[in-house]
Amino acid sequence: MKLRLDRSACQGHGRCYTLAPDLFDCDDDGYAVLNAPEDLAPDQHAAALSAVNNCPEYAITPEED
Repeated sequence: MKLRLDRSACQGHGRCYTLAPDLFDCDDDGYAVLNAPEDLAPDQHAAALSAVNNCPEYAITPEED
């Protein structure tokens, strides 16, 4: 699985980096920054999907390999 972040859609709610701090961080203005590896390890899938499902702007999308 891979993650894609549409930074133009992000409004800085912070749910992604709160729910998946190993995969996301925030910039100086509070907007999401994707720190996930290109291919997520299987043990990262649950956190990734939690971030996807909790983003109010649908700015995060999963992509299957």
